[in-house]
Amino acid sequence: MEQAVIVYLLLSGGQFGALQERQSVQVLEDRLNQVVSDAGAGEFDGDEFGEGKCTLYLYGPDAEKLFHVIEPVLKSSPVAAGGYAIKRFGAAVDPAAKEIRVSW
Repeated sequence: MEQAVIVYLLLSGGQFGALQERQSVQVLEDRLNQVVSDAGAGEFDGDEFGEGKCTLYLYGPDAEKLFHVIEPVLKSSPVAAGGYAIKRFGAAVDPAAKEIRVSW
């Protein structure tokens, strides 16, 4: 799994988000995990909270397909409003890997 979609969610409730935001992110993560799994597009690998944002990590063989699968879920989630994602076409250790920033 050499490609990735890294999703950045902007939080309003301090460094780690308010409790309600963190709960909403958990619901979003469950939905993302389900649609990615159902589509056979890769895997949801977890999250990281801090500095007023939450970062979600998704990996698969095709970043375009992965984003196509998760975009409707992101668009429908209030906690994802104002966020963005980076589609990475290559391994994280590859400094030449192409990256494209997208929003929804």
